[in-house]
Amino acid sequence: QVQVVESGGGLVQAGGSLRLSCAASGRTLRRLAMGWFRQPPGKERMFVAAISWNGGSTYYANSVKGRFTISRDNADTVYLQMNSLKPEDTALYYCAADFGLGFPRLAEYEYDYWGQGTQVTVSS
Repeated sequence: QVQVVESGGGLVQAGGSLRLSCAASGRTLRRLAMGWFRQPPGKERMFVAAISWNGGSTYYANSVKGRFTISRDNADTVYLQMNSLKPEDTALYYCAADFGLGFPRLAEYEYDYWGQGTQVTVSS
């Protein structure tokens, strides 16, 4: 079993920055591909960014490209650096992980393990 835990959410003014962290632990027999999704109030959950199991490839939704950066350390910890935040970035942010090798993994069904989410609120 794999546990996924996010942290780092909070309240920030428009134009500000936040960094989210996500740690995967448990029976990680090999490295995990990981991604970030978000669910704005009253809307469905949507893809934000993904990173391959070795950190060599990244992929972003058009809405965050150039503002958000996904990265990972040598373990199964992933970061989402969010700059130039906008009110429309307000959402519950989820981290997801999977042992699959295909990349990019853009759909929810491509991830087996999910965190509980961390709230990001951007005020105007």
